[in-house]
Amino acid sequence: MSHSLLFRGQLLLPDSLVPGSILVHDGRIADVLAPHAPAPAGATVIDAGAGYLAPGFIDLHVHGGAGGDFMDGTPESFRLALRAHARHGTTRLAVTTTVARHDQIMKTLEQTRAFRQTPDPRGARVLGAHFYGPYFRKEAKGAHPGAEIRPPVAHEYLQYLEYADDLVNATVAPELPGAKEFALACRDRGVRTNAGHSWATFAQMTEALTWGVRHVDHLYCAMSDKGKLRQFQMYPMQGGVFEATLYYDELTTEVIADGKHLDAGLLRLALKIKGPDRLALVTDCSRALDLPDGPGYLIGPQDGGERFTKHDGVGMLPDLSALASSVCGMDHMIRTFQELTERPLWEVIRMATLTPARIGGVDAELGSLERGKRADIIVLDPQLRVNRVFVEGAEIDIST
Repeated sequence: MSHSLLFRGQLLLPDSLVPGSILVHDGRIADVLAPHAPAPAGATVIDAGAGYLAPGFIDLHVHGGAGGDFMDGTPESFRLALRAHARHGTTRLAVTTTVARHDQIMKTLEQTRAFRQTPDPRGARVLGAHFYGPYFRKEAKGAHPGAEIRPPVAHEYLQYLEYADDLVNATVAPELPGAKEFALACRDRGVRTNAGHSWATFAQMTEALTWGVRHVDHLYCAMSDKGKLRQFQMYPMQGGVFEATLYYDELTTEVIADGKHLDAGLLRLALKIKGPDRLALVTDCSRALDLPDGPGYLIGPQDGGERFTKHDGVGMLPDLSALASSVCGMDHMIRTFQELTERPLWEVIRMATLTPARIGGVDAELGSLERGKRADIIVLDPQLRVNRVFVEGAEIDIST
């Protein structure tokens, strides 16, 4: 007979915070019960006390942590990053690539497949890859390495799409030559397509919706708006990626809620217009997570990555002239988003669990404390710090 677990605490459900119990059997949630439901014979009881029980966090946009960047393309870097994010409550993530050479991207896709098939027992589980770069607009590259930015061409991207079963989504700037063909090739293979690092016009974004684009990367960051586009057309003013993202209900998006990228007003605006079911929290975290402040870090692979400095709780370009990634885990994003927006905790948690699960197409299995779903459960203390992490009912060792 398989071992059962009974979790007790304040349950963070998609639409409420209620006291209750969760019965886990065979790695899945067998039932959601009353707070003092008796434990089955032989079951282990996990009591959150005055804390909370939440679904494991799901991060669709994350580059690394604890010294490892997924673009290093090595098992060692994957393990460093996956274990670091597990310590911050993330149980599932999309390995996010950067602008890089073709062979480097292929190595990361190979490691993504390997870690999907054989997970690290102490790390977050890999949902698949977020193919992110090199199909960016050069002027919107942000902190990514610039030398390898290029438009999509079939002989290259068809090799990436050989990993379609291991891809969660793929990003392209819609205004690039070849963007339509790339998006349609993704759609044909069941890969969700994002717009990102783009100076597309509102009209170009409208067209991109017909190709299957349904998500926009890190709202406000590395994207066009009416101000940027005015240099190309004095009148009438036209909207860009930003305005189209807010306008189209079909488009979901995400925010980096580290308190450095966006202030409270921008977070509130995004939430008011998109709502918690179309706005996800992401970390966009670099290899500098849990490491000291200072220079010398790299975004992207060891060979050809872009240098940045960890300073004042965020990544910055070496001259401190612009932001260059987050350096925080998802638990920090949740605490910060709630503090800045004063939204109910259950709503904020949903934006880091069920909403990204829906965007990533895995909400039938993950993202909420519901009967039948995989038992990815985290125990949070009253200050929303991560105490314990369970993946499919098995506890992960999150000690450093």
